[in-house]
Amino acid sequence: MYRRTYLEVDCEKLKNNIINIKENYPDYQYYFGVVKANAYGHGGYIINSLIEGGINYLAVSSLEEAIKLREYNVEVPILILEPIHLEYLDKCIKYNLTITVSNMEYFSELITIKLPKTLKIHVKLDTGMSRLGINSRTDLNNLMTALTSNSSLFLEGIYTHFATSGINDKHWDNQLEKFEEITKDVDLSKIPIVHMGRSLTLVNHKKISFCNGIRLGIVMYGMSQSMTSGSGIRADLRNLRNNLNKKKLQISPTFTTNNLKLQTAVKLYSEVIDIHHIQKGSFVGYGALYTATCDSVIATVPIGYADGIPKSIKNVIINNKKYDVVGEVCMDMISVLVDNTVKLYDKVTLIDDDTLSVKTVASQCGISSYTLFTNIRNRVPRVYKDNNKYTEINY
Repeated sequence: MYRRTYLEVDCEKLKNNIINIKENYPDYQYYFGVVKANAYGHGGYIINSLIEGGINYLAVSSLEEAIKLREYNVEVPILILEPIHLEYLDKCIKYNLTITVSNMEYFSELITIKLPKTLKIHVKLDTGMSRLGINSRTDLNNLMTALTSNSSLFLEGIYTHFATSGINDKHWDNQLEKFEEITKDVDLSKIPIVHMGRSLTLVNHKKISFCNGIRLGIVMYGMSQSMTSGSGIRADLRNLRNNLNKKKLQISPTFTTNNLKLQTAVKLYSEVIDIHHIQKGSFVGYGALYTATCDSVIATVPIGYADGIPKSIKNVIINNKKYDVVGEVCMDMISVLVDNTVKLYDKVTLIDDDTLSVKTVASQCGISSYTLFTNIRNRVPRVYKDNNKYTEINY
Protein backbone atom coordinates (compact mmCIF):
# COMPACT_ATOMS: atom_id res chain seq x y z
CA MET A 1 0.00 0.00 0.00
CA TYR A 2 1.18 3.54 -0.66
CA ARG A 3 -0.71 5.21 2.17
CA ARG A 4 -0.31 3.20 5.36
CA THR A 5 -3.99 3.34 6.21
CA TYR A 6 -5.62 -0.07 6.16
CA LEU A 7 -8.18 -2.41 7.68
CA GLU A 8 -6.73 -5.64 9.06
CA VAL A 9 -9.14 -8.60 8.97
CA ASP A 10 -8.48 -11.78 10.95
CA CYS A 11 -9.93 -14.65 8.90
CA GLU A 12 -9.41 -17.22 11.63
CA LYS A 13 -11.62 -15.24 14.01
CA LEU A 14 -14.41 -15.18 11.44
CA LYS A 15 -14.10 -18.91 10.84
CA ASN A 16 -14.19 -19.59 14.58
CA ASN A 17 -17.26 -17.37 14.95
CA ILE A 18 -19.17 -19.61 12.54
CA ILE A 19 -17.98 -22.75 14.30
CA ASN A 20 -19.14 -21.33 17.63
CA ILE A 21 -22.51 -20.25 16.24
CA LYS A 22 -23.17 -23.72 14.81
CA GLU A 23 -22.12 -25.39 18.06
CA ASN A 24 -24.67 -23.29 19.96
CA TYR A 25 -27.40 -23.46 17.31
CA PRO A 26 -26.92 -26.81 15.53
CA ASP A 27 -30.46 -27.49 14.35
CA TYR A 28 -30.40 -25.82 10.95
CA GLN A 29 -29.52 -27.44 7.67
CA TYR A 30 -28.72 -24.21 5.82
CA TYR A 31 -26.59 -21.44 7.33
CA PHE A 32 -26.73 -18.41 5.04
CA GLY A 33 -23.82 -16.01 5.33
CA VAL A 34 -25.09 -12.52 4.51
CA VAL A 35 -22.13 -10.89 2.80
CA LYS A 36 -23.77 -7.90 1.14
CA ALA A 37 -22.08 -4.48 1.25
CA ASN A 38 -18.67 -6.06 0.61
CA ALA A 39 -19.26 -8.52 3.47
CA TYR A 40 -20.20 -5.76 5.92
CA GLY A 41 -17.01 -3.96 4.97
CA HIS A 42 -14.76 -6.97 5.57
CA GLY A 43 -14.37 -7.73 1.87
CA GLY A 44 -15.29 -10.70 -0.29
CA TYR A 45 -11.96 -12.40 0.39
CA ILE A 46 -13.36 -13.69 3.70
CA ILE A 47 -16.05 -15.93 2.21
CA ASN A 48 -13.90 -19.04 2.08
CA SER A 49 -13.11 -18.64 5.79
CA LEU A 50 -16.85 -18.44 6.47
CA ILE A 51 -17.40 -21.55 4.37
CA GLU A 52 -14.63 -23.39 6.23
CA GLY A 53 -16.45 -22.50 9.44
CA GLY A 54 -19.72 -23.99 8.20
CA ILE A 55 -21.55 -21.47 6.04
CA ASN A 56 -23.12 -23.37 3.12
CA TYR A 57 -25.07 -20.62 1.33
CA LEU A 58 -24.28 -16.95 0.75
CA ALA A 59 -26.67 -14.03 0.41
CA VAL A 60 -25.98 -10.70 -1.28
CA SER A 61 -27.94 -7.63 -2.24
CA SER A 62 -27.27 -7.32 -5.94
CA LEU A 63 -26.15 -9.12 -9.07
CA GLU A 64 -22.94 -7.09 -9.08
CA GLU A 65 -22.08 -8.35 -5.59
CA ALA A 66 -22.84 -11.95 -6.52
CA ILE A 67 -20.66 -11.92 -9.64
CA LYS A 68 -17.81 -10.31 -7.68
CA LEU A 69 -17.91 -13.14 -5.13
CA ARG A 70 -17.42 -15.71 -7.88
CA GLU A 71 -13.83 -14.45 -8.07
CA TYR A 72 -13.26 -16.12 -4.70
CA ASN A 73 -15.50 -19.19 -4.89
CA VAL A 74 -17.28 -20.67 -7.92
CA GLU A 75 -19.20 -23.44 -6.15
CA VAL A 76 -21.02 -22.08 -3.08
CA PRO A 77 -24.71 -21.23 -3.75
CA ILE A 78 -25.45 -17.49 -3.74
CA LEU A 79 -28.90 -15.95 -3.21
CA ILE A 80 -29.53 -12.43 -4.51
CA LEU A 81 -31.91 -10.84 -2.00
CA GLU A 82 -33.21 -8.08 -4.27
CA PRO A 83 -35.01 -8.61 -7.59
CA ILE A 84 -32.77 -8.29 -10.62
CA HIS A 85 -33.77 -7.04 -14.06
CA LEU A 86 -34.94 -9.98 -16.14
CA GLU A 87 -32.65 -9.04 -19.02
CA TYR A 88 -29.75 -10.31 -16.91
CA LEU A 89 -31.03 -13.82 -16.25
CA ASP A 90 -28.29 -15.16 -18.50
CA LYS A 91 -25.75 -13.83 -16.00
CA CYS A 92 -27.53 -15.67 -13.18
CA ILE A 93 -27.38 -18.91 -15.11
CA LYS A 94 -23.76 -18.37 -16.13
CA TYR A 95 -22.65 -17.74 -12.55
CA ASN A 96 -25.02 -20.26 -10.94
CA LEU A 97 -26.94 -17.68 -8.91
CA THR A 98 -30.31 -17.92 -7.18
CA ILE A 99 -32.79 -15.08 -7.67
CA THR A 100 -35.56 -13.68 -5.50
CA VAL A 101 -39.16 -13.41 -6.72
CA SER A 102 -40.93 -10.75 -4.69
CA ASN A 103 -44.07 -9.77 -6.63
CA MET A 104 -46.54 -11.28 -9.07
CA GLU A 105 -45.92 -8.83 -11.90
CA TYR A 106 -42.25 -9.80 -11.92
CA PHE A 107 -43.16 -13.49 -11.75
CA SER A 108 -45.65 -13.18 -14.60
CA GLU A 109 -42.90 -11.86 -16.85
CA LEU A 110 -40.38 -14.40 -15.57
CA ILE A 111 -42.43 -17.48 -16.51
CA THR A 112 -42.73 -16.32 -20.13
CA ILE A 113 -38.96 -16.36 -20.66
CA LYS A 114 -37.38 -19.42 -22.25
CA LEU A 115 -34.24 -20.30 -20.37
CA PRO A 116 -31.39 -22.52 -21.57
CA LYS A 117 -30.98 -24.05 -18.11
CA THR A 118 -33.01 -24.37 -14.94
CA LEU A 119 -32.91 -21.28 -12.72
CA LYS A 120 -33.25 -21.53 -8.95
CA ILE A 121 -35.67 -19.11 -7.29
CA HIS A 122 -36.57 -18.19 -3.73
CA VAL A 123 -39.95 -16.56 -3.14
CA LYS A 124 -39.94 -13.60 -0.75
CA LEU A 125 -43.06 -12.99 1.33
CA ASP A 126 -43.97 -9.61 2.80
CA THR A 127 -45.22 -10.35 6.30
CA GLY A 128 -45.26 -6.79 7.56
CA MET A 129 -42.22 -4.75 6.52
CA SER A 130 -44.00 -3.44 3.39
CA ARG A 131 -40.76 -3.45 1.48
CA LEU A 132 -40.38 -6.53 -0.72
CA GLY A 133 -42.49 -9.64 -1.05
CA ILE A 134 -45.80 -11.26 -1.93
CA ASN A 135 -48.34 -10.54 0.79
CA SER A 136 -51.37 -12.46 -0.44
CA ARG A 137 -52.30 -16.11 0.09
CA THR A 138 -54.10 -16.06 -3.25
CA ASP A 139 -51.08 -14.69 -5.09
CA LEU A 140 -48.81 -17.32 -3.57
CA ASN A 141 -51.24 -20.08 -4.51
CA ASN A 142 -51.36 -18.79 -8.09
CA LEU A 143 -47.57 -18.69 -8.20
CA MET A 144 -47.31 -22.26 -6.92
CA THR A 145 -49.82 -23.46 -9.51
CA ALA A 146 -47.95 -21.76 -12.34
CA LEU A 147 -44.68 -23.35 -11.28
CA THR A 148 -46.07 -26.85 -11.64
CA SER A 149 -46.12 -26.44 -15.42
CA ASN A 150 -42.80 -24.61 -15.74
CA SER A 151 -39.67 -26.75 -16.02
CA SER A 152 -37.27 -23.80 -16.32
CA LEU A 153 -37.75 -22.58 -12.76
CA PHE A 154 -36.93 -24.53 -9.62
CA LEU A 155 -38.54 -23.30 -6.40
CA GLU A 156 -35.68 -23.93 -4.00
CA GLY A 157 -36.71 -21.65 -1.17
CA ILE A 158 -39.24 -19.39 0.49
CA TYR A 159 -38.50 -16.72 3.05
CA THR A 160 -39.41 -13.48 4.80
CA HIS A 161 -37.64 -10.89 6.93
CA PHE A 162 -38.47 -9.71 10.44
CA ALA A 163 -38.58 -6.00 11.21
CA THR A 164 -37.93 -6.22 14.96
CA SER A 165 -36.35 -8.46 17.57
CA GLY A 166 -39.78 -9.17 19.00
CA ILE A 167 -38.52 -8.91 22.56
CA ASN A 168 -40.71 -6.03 23.71
CA ASP A 169 -43.16 -5.76 20.83
CA LYS A 170 -45.71 -7.93 19.06
CA HIS A 171 -44.48 -7.30 15.51
CA TRP A 172 -42.32 -10.44 15.37
CA ASP A 173 -45.18 -12.69 16.46
CA ASN A 174 -47.55 -10.98 14.03
CA GLN A 175 -45.13 -11.49 11.16
CA LEU A 176 -44.76 -15.18 11.96
CA GLU A 177 -48.56 -15.53 11.99
CA LYS A 178 -48.77 -13.67 8.68
CA PHE A 179 -46.24 -16.04 7.12
CA GLU A 180 -48.26 -19.03 8.30
CA GLU A 181 -51.46 -17.48 6.93
CA ILE A 182 -49.96 -16.73 3.48
CA THR A 183 -48.49 -20.25 3.22
CA LYS A 184 -51.51 -22.07 4.66
CA ASP A 185 -52.19 -23.94 1.41
CA VAL A 186 -48.52 -24.74 0.73
CA ASP A 187 -46.76 -27.86 1.93
CA LEU A 188 -43.58 -26.22 3.24
CA SER A 189 -41.96 -29.62 3.78
CA LYS A 190 -41.75 -29.98 -0.02
CA ILE A 191 -39.80 -26.73 -0.42
CA PRO A 192 -36.09 -27.51 0.08
CA ILE A 193 -35.22 -24.36 2.06
CA VAL A 194 -37.45 -22.30 4.36
CA HIS A 195 -35.59 -19.41 5.98
CA MET A 196 -37.22 -16.64 8.00
CA GLY A 197 -34.68 -15.48 10.49
CA ARG A 198 -31.65 -13.25 10.86
CA SER A 199 -29.09 -12.82 13.64
CA LEU A 200 -31.65 -11.52 16.14
CA THR A 201 -34.06 -14.35 15.33
CA LEU A 202 -31.29 -16.86 15.96
CA VAL A 203 -30.41 -15.63 19.44
CA ASN A 204 -33.69 -14.12 20.66
CA HIS A 205 -36.16 -16.88 19.72
CA LYS A 206 -36.44 -20.62 19.81
CA LYS A 207 -36.13 -22.24 16.40
CA ILE A 208 -39.20 -21.98 14.17
CA SER A 209 -40.25 -25.59 13.67
CA PHE A 210 -40.70 -25.52 9.90
CA CYS A 211 -37.53 -23.53 9.14
CA ASN A 212 -34.37 -25.35 8.13
CA GLY A 213 -32.41 -22.24 7.18
CA ILE A 214 -31.15 -19.19 9.06
CA ARG A 215 -29.55 -16.03 7.68
CA LEU A 216 -26.52 -14.88 9.64
CA GLY A 217 -25.60 -11.23 9.39
CA ILE A 218 -23.79 -9.18 11.98
CA VAL A 219 -23.49 -12.13 14.37
CA MET A 220 -20.90 -13.64 11.98
CA TYR A 221 -18.77 -10.54 12.35
CA GLY A 222 -18.53 -10.81 16.13
CA MET A 223 -21.67 -9.23 17.55
CA SER A 224 -23.36 -11.77 19.85
CA GLN A 225 -26.49 -9.61 20.20
CA SER A 226 -26.66 -10.29 23.94
CA MET A 227 -28.53 -7.58 25.77
CA THR A 228 -27.94 -6.36 29.31
CA SER A 229 -30.83 -5.09 31.36
CA GLY A 230 -28.64 -2.72 33.34
CA SER A 231 -28.86 -1.96 37.04
CA GLY A 232 -30.37 0.65 39.30
CA ILE A 233 -33.84 2.08 39.76
CA ARG A 234 -34.26 3.13 36.11
CA ALA A 235 -33.32 -0.33 34.86
CA ASP A 236 -35.66 -1.97 37.35
CA LEU A 237 -38.54 0.26 36.27
CA ARG A 238 -37.78 -0.38 32.60
CA ASN A 239 -37.72 -4.14 33.15
CA LEU A 240 -40.98 -3.98 35.07
CA ARG A 241 -42.62 -1.99 32.28
CA ASN A 242 -41.33 -4.41 29.64
CA ASN A 243 -42.54 -7.46 31.56
CA LEU A 244 -45.99 -5.96 31.97
CA ASN A 245 -46.06 -5.11 28.28
CA LYS A 246 -45.06 -8.68 27.34
CA LYS A 247 -47.88 -10.09 29.46
CA LYS A 248 -50.42 -7.62 28.13
CA LEU A 249 -49.52 -8.23 24.46
CA GLN A 250 -48.94 -11.97 24.97
CA ILE A 251 -45.50 -11.78 23.42
CA SER A 252 -43.93 -15.18 22.86
CA PRO A 253 -40.96 -16.18 25.07
CA THR A 254 -37.63 -14.65 24.05
CA PHE A 255 -34.01 -14.71 25.17
CA THR A 256 -31.87 -11.64 25.78
CA THR A 257 -28.58 -13.41 26.50
CA ASN A 258 -26.74 -16.30 24.89
CA ASN A 259 -23.62 -18.41 25.25
CA LEU A 260 -21.91 -17.26 22.07
CA LYS A 261 -18.21 -16.51 22.36
CA LEU A 262 -17.53 -14.36 19.32
CA GLN A 263 -14.80 -11.95 18.31
CA THR A 264 -14.75 -9.01 15.96
CA ALA A 265 -12.13 -9.54 13.29
CA VAL A 266 -11.17 -6.02 12.22
CA LYS A 267 -8.56 -3.50 13.27
CA LEU A 268 -8.20 -0.13 11.58
CA TYR A 269 -4.77 1.45 11.36
CA SER A 270 -3.08 4.54 9.97
CA GLU A 271 0.08 6.49 10.81
CA VAL A 272 1.37 9.89 11.85
CA ILE A 273 2.42 11.83 8.75
CA ASP A 274 3.11 15.24 10.30
CA ILE A 275 3.63 16.78 13.72
CA HIS A 276 2.98 20.42 14.59
CA HIS A 277 4.05 22.19 17.76
CA ILE A 278 1.54 24.99 18.25
CA GLN A 279 1.24 27.82 20.75
CA LYS A 280 -1.60 28.50 23.14
CA GLY A 281 -4.45 30.20 21.26
CA SER A 282 -3.66 28.57 17.89
CA PHE A 283 -6.56 26.88 16.12
CA VAL A 284 -6.66 23.52 14.37
CA GLY A 285 -8.40 22.66 11.10
CA TYR A 286 -11.47 23.84 9.22
CA GLY A 287 -13.77 26.25 10.99
CA ALA A 288 -11.18 26.89 13.70
CA LEU A 289 -13.33 24.60 15.86
CA TYR A 290 -10.50 23.73 18.25
CA THR A 291 -8.31 26.30 19.95
CA ALA A 292 -5.30 25.18 21.95
CA THR A 293 -5.63 26.02 25.65
CA CYS A 294 -1.86 25.68 26.08
CA ASP A 295 1.21 25.03 23.98
CA SER A 296 0.40 21.72 22.28
CA VAL A 297 1.53 19.01 19.91
CA ILE A 298 -0.77 18.08 17.01
CA ALA A 299 -0.30 14.91 14.96
CA THR A 300 -1.83 14.67 11.49
CA VAL A 301 -3.12 11.24 10.44
CA PRO A 302 -4.07 10.38 6.81
CA ILE A 303 -7.60 9.06 7.26
CA GLY A 304 -10.89 10.93 7.13
CA TYR A 305 -14.59 10.81 6.40
CA ALA A 306 -13.94 9.84 2.77
CA ASP A 307 -12.49 6.64 4.21
CA GLY A 308 -15.62 6.12 6.28
CA ILE A 309 -14.41 7.54 9.57
CA PRO A 310 -17.33 9.08 11.51
CA LYS A 311 -16.94 12.82 11.92
CA SER A 312 -17.76 12.30 15.59
CA ILE A 313 -14.80 9.98 16.26
CA LYS A 314 -13.31 10.73 19.67
CA ASN A 315 -10.00 8.91 20.17
CA VAL A 316 -7.10 7.02 18.66
CA ILE A 317 -4.30 4.98 20.21
CA ILE A 318 -0.62 5.64 19.54
CA ASN A 319 2.09 3.64 21.30
CA ASN A 320 -0.51 2.07 23.63
CA LYS A 321 -1.77 5.46 24.80
CA LYS A 322 -5.16 6.98 24.03
CA TYR A 323 -5.27 10.48 22.51
CA ASP A 324 -8.12 12.85 21.61
CA VAL A 325 -9.10 13.71 18.05
CA VAL A 326 -9.48 17.50 17.85
CA GLY A 327 -10.94 19.91 15.34
CA GLU A 328 -13.00 19.00 12.30
CA VAL A 329 -12.53 15.52 10.79
CA CYS A 330 -11.51 16.27 7.21
CA MET A 331 -12.11 14.32 4.03
CA ASP A 332 -8.66 12.69 4.15
CA MET A 333 -7.09 13.62 7.50
CA ILE A 334 -7.69 13.92 11.21
CA SER A 335 -5.81 15.92 13.83
CA VAL A 336 -4.85 14.38 17.14
CA LEU A 337 -3.76 16.12 20.33
CA VAL A 338 -0.63 14.22 21.37
CA ASP A 339 2.53 14.72 23.41
CA ASN A 340 6.26 14.73 22.77
CA THR A 341 6.50 10.93 22.91
CA VAL A 342 4.71 10.65 19.55
CA LYS A 343 7.01 10.56 16.54
CA LEU A 344 6.63 10.82 12.79
CA TYR A 345 5.37 7.56 11.20
CA ASP A 346 4.17 6.09 14.50
CA LYS A 347 1.32 3.60 14.00
CA VAL A 348 -2.16 4.89 14.82
CA THR A 349 -4.99 2.58 15.88
CA LEU A 350 -8.57 3.69 15.28
CA ILE A 351 -10.33 0.35 15.87
CA ASP A 352 -8.99 -2.61 17.83
CA ASP A 353 -10.51 -5.47 19.81
CA ASP A 354 -10.04 -3.90 23.23
CA THR A 355 -10.03 -0.20 24.18
CA LEU A 356 -11.37 1.00 20.83
CA SER A 357 -13.54 -1.98 19.93
CA VAL A 358 -16.15 -1.75 17.18
CA LYS A 359 -18.90 -1.57 19.78
CA THR A 360 -17.12 1.15 21.78
CA VAL A 361 -16.31 3.35 18.78
CA ALA A 362 -19.82 2.97 17.35
CA SER A 363 -21.37 3.90 20.70
CA GLN A 364 -19.09 6.93 21.12
CA CYS A 365 -20.01 8.12 17.64
CA GLY A 366 -23.75 7.56 18.11
CA ILE A 367 -24.01 5.03 15.27
CA SER A 368 -24.66 1.30 15.04
CA SER A 369 -22.00 -1.35 14.58
CA TYR A 370 -23.62 -2.08 11.20
CA THR A 371 -22.94 1.50 10.13
CA LEU A 372 -19.36 1.52 11.38
CA PHE A 373 -18.55 -1.78 9.65
CA THR A 374 -20.04 -0.82 6.31
CA ASN A 375 -18.86 2.78 6.30
CA ILE A 376 -15.18 1.83 5.83
CA ARG A 377 -14.72 2.68 2.16
CA ASN A 378 -13.16 0.48 -0.47
CA ARG A 379 -10.33 2.95 -0.93
CA VAL A 380 -9.01 1.63 2.38
CA PRO A 381 -6.98 -1.51 1.56
CA ARG A 382 -7.86 -4.71 3.41
CA VAL A 383 -5.03 -6.77 4.81
CA TYR A 384 -6.12 -10.34 5.57
CA LYS A 385 -4.47 -12.33 8.32
CA ASP A 386 -4.94 -16.07 7.84
CA ASN A 387 -2.74 -18.51 9.76
CA ASN A 388 -0.08 -15.80 10.12
CA LYS A 389 -0.05 -15.22 6.38
CA TYR A 390 -0.93 -11.69 5.23
CA THR A 391 -2.68 -10.84 1.97
CA GLU A 392 -3.40 -7.27 0.85
CA ILE A 393 -6.40 -6.59 -1.39
CA ASN A 394 -7.53 -3.28 -2.85
CA TYR A 395 -11.23 -3.42 -3.73
